[in-house]
Amino acid sequence: MTERELLIKGLEQICPKVYPQTVDNFLKFSDMLLEKNKVMNLTAVTEPMKVISRHFLDCAMIMPDVISEEKVIDIGTGAGFPGLPLAILCSDTQFVLLDALRKRIDFLNEVIAQLGLKNVTAIHARAEEFAEKNRQSFSVAVSRAVADLSVLSELTLPLVKVNGKFIAMKAQDCKDEVEQAKRAIEILGGDKPCIKKYTVVESDMVRAKVEIHKIKDTPAKYPRRFAKISASPLGGK
Repeated sequence: MTERELLIKGLEQICPKVYPQTVDNFLKFSDMLLEKNKVMNLTAVTEPMKVISRHFLDCAMIMPDVISEEKVIDIGTGAGFPGLPLAILCSDTQFVLLDALRKRIDFLNEVIAQLGLKNVTAIHARAEEFAEKNRQSFSVAVSRAVADLSVLSELTLPLVKVNGKFIAMKAQDCKDEVEQAKRAIEILGGDKPCIKKYTVVESDMVRAKVEIHKIKDTPAKYPRRFAKISASPLGGK
C-alpha cells in the first residue's frame, strides 16, 4: 500500500468526502515536514507511512469535533499537530496555530503558503501573552501531547468562549492525569472532563481525547505566566 492509498483509505472512514486536493495537500505537508526534520527537530516519526498514520490520521480523528465550529486555536502546535491537518480537512473553519518557538512558526508559514491555505494563521507567541488580547475568542481549543493537563488547561481555557470546549489529545492511559487536573479545571471555568478513547483508523493505536466544556468565565488572573511548561499546576497537590 502506498502513502496515498493509506491516506485515502483512512480519511474515507472519517470524512464525508475525500477530495484529491486534500490528499495532495497532506502529501505535500508530509514531504515538507520530513525534509525540514533533517535540519530541525520537528518529529520523531521519520517514515512517510508512519507520518500518515501516527500524525495525519490521528489528528483527523477529532475532525467531527471541530468541522462546524467558527474559530479554533491549537495551543503548542509544534510541527502543526493537530491544527494543520484539521485546517486541511475543514476549509470553512478558521484556525490559529500558536507556538512559542519562532522556527516552528516559520516552518508552518512555509507550509501554509505552499498549500495555499486561506483558513489558517500561524502565530509566534506564548499562550499567556496571547491571552491578554484574545480572551474568550475561540469556540474550540485543541492541543496534542503538549503538557500536563492542569497546566495546559490554565493556558487554554481563558481563550475559550463560555459554552465552548477544549479538546486535549492524550495517550490512552491518561486517567490519573485527568483526575489530578479536575480541581484546576473547575477553578478555570471548565466542567467535569470526559475521557473518550478511540482507535486510529487503519492502525491498532489506541488514543484518548479529553473533552472539557467551558461553563463559566475564567478568573481574570489566569493564565499566570509560567517560567517553564512544567510549572506547578493550578490546584495541584
